[in-house]
Amino acid sequence: MGSPSGEKGRYNDEQQQLARIAKPFAIGKYEVMFFEYERFAAATGRPTPNDHGWGLGRRPVINVSWRDAKDYADWLSQQSGRRYRLPTETEWEYAARAGAATSRYWGDDPNQGCADANAGDLDGKKVFVGWTVMQCRDGYIYTAPAGSYRTNDYGLHDMMGNVLEWTCSLYARDYGAPSQSCQEPEGERQFVVRGGSWNDEPRNVRSADRHRNAPEFRDYYLGFRVVRELP
Repeated sequence: MGSPSGEKGRYNDEQQQLARIAKPFAIGKYEVMFFEYERFAAATGRPTPNDHGWGLGRRPVINVSWRDAKDYADWLSQQSGRRYRLPTETEWEYAARAGAATSRYWGDDPNQGCADANAGDLDGKKVFVGWTVMQCRDGYIYTAPAGSYRTNDYGLHDMMGNVLEWTCSLYARDYGAPSQSCQEPEGERQFVVRGGSWNDEPRNVRSADRHRNAPEFRDYYLGFRVVRELP
């Protein structure tokens, strides 16, 4: 995982290293959508997150904290009798790359990615004039319904763009062993978020790109997907 030293746009916390995933897992084909999260919210007596008027239904849920996402996965586990959780940082990058050694699962050129990802693009620049964007149009300024773009080679939608995704790994500059397993909040440490979003510039829409947020943080570009543990 990580990026080679010559990768355009890389940050200095993306040093390449060999990572091992010890147990098999399945990962959601889509980011968790509003209609799915609404079932959880109704069952647990919590409000539906604000969609900012962009639409509910099959759009990815936004404005969810790390705890919201973990609670959803725990609830889904209880409802289904199967073990669901957030992905580790290692699992996430493995799933996003889908075997590709390039900086993005469609290649290295972000300007060829508007059929693959909903990120900062020429349409968005009409509203957010100062943006650095992909030099193409992906059809949406804000979030897009799940399944609007091509999958990666593992059949997964929106591993790049649409919304940033929570992981269950606490941020460590050198990844560290904790990136291999899920963790609980610890002091002021933050959780890794991955994948870039509809309002991200090209350098943040790469398989190795890493950012982090406090577990209680919510925003209109932040959502999640779940994994299921396999025997």
